[in-house]
Amino acid sequence: MAEYNQKFAVAPMIDWTDRHCRYFHRRLTERALLYTEMVVADAAIHGDRSRLLGFDESEHPVALQLGGSDPQKLAQAAEIGAEFGYDEINLNVGCPSDRVQSGTFGACLMKTPEIVGACVAAMKERVSVPVTVKCRIGVDEQDTQTALDALAEASWSAGADALWVHARKAWLQGLSPKENREIPPLDYDRVYRLKAAHPDRFIGINGGVATLEDAAAHLTHVDGVMMGRAAYQNPVVLAGVDALLAGSTPQKVDFEGLIDTMAAYAGRHIEAGGRLSHVTRHMIGLFHGYDGARRYRQILSSEATRAGAGPEVLRAAFAAVDLSTQRDAA
Repeated sequence: MAEYNQKFAVAPMIDWTDRHCRYFHRRLTERALLYTEMVVADAAIHGDRSRLLGFDESEHPVALQLGGSDPQKLAQAAEIGAEFGYDEINLNVGCPSDRVQSGTFGACLMKTPEIVGACVAAMKERVSVPVTVKCRIGVDEQDTQTALDALAEASWSAGADALWVHARKAWLQGLSPKENREIPPLDYDRVYRLKAAHPDRFIGINGGVATLEDAAAHLTHVDGVMMGRAAYQNPVVLAGVDALLAGSTPQKVDFEGLIDTMAAYAGRHIEAGGRLSHVTRHMIGLFHGYDGARRYRQILSSEATRAGAGPEVLRAAFAAVDLSTQRDAA
């Protein structure tokens, strides 16, 4: 089994954690583990691999999250991901969307731990990088005590290197994907008990992690903590991750250098046929708590989406921010 120290990860989020988002997040933290959006195995096998799987070398460490329930297809997709250079392949056993329900994968797999085990085993046979699982504590009417234990044992018996647990149930009927991230109650203690029962296994926790203080508290119980929406909506929080993991004092963010780097990156993306908004949409929340943040957001939301918009729009938005006025970046 792969060796892990404590980890902080930015959760995989559909429509959010694309390659531009990850490039931006990596400018704020060197040590956080970054995840792709979920990529369905069939898409990785038959789709535009460069578009779906390509990433900048600076994104390391970066993990590819796959969705599916066919062991051989997942094994092939995992091999493709490993060839692209991903540091980890993760199996999605937690997404409750209609799309995964129609394909009987994602959170649906909580009901069939034997299939999860078969998928993990098939992937482990094809790749040398870590293979991990991201799951819920249960779905629908399942008893979370038995459901999570069964899923964990099936994953570990098949060779899974880590288990990331979103500490909520998923309700496959009656709740939307958004509601499934907010309504089912969090049960962190259930994940803590799993870790206490398996001290030699890497177990990470996800769900409702809003601050680095939250993260630090979880890391007294488990091996890893995963932050989702909070990291995306207030990305400057990521600037404290490296210090959290090292037990040191956070360094002040070099915002001017960050904007210069992102403007240059956006320029390269535009030259390759992309649009400025592909990059800047992930940067909207950067200056939370500063005077001028609202104007910054307005410029990026309106000007960056226009045809022909260039990096100068990002620089103009940044010029509206008064860096001497930070009140609350938490």
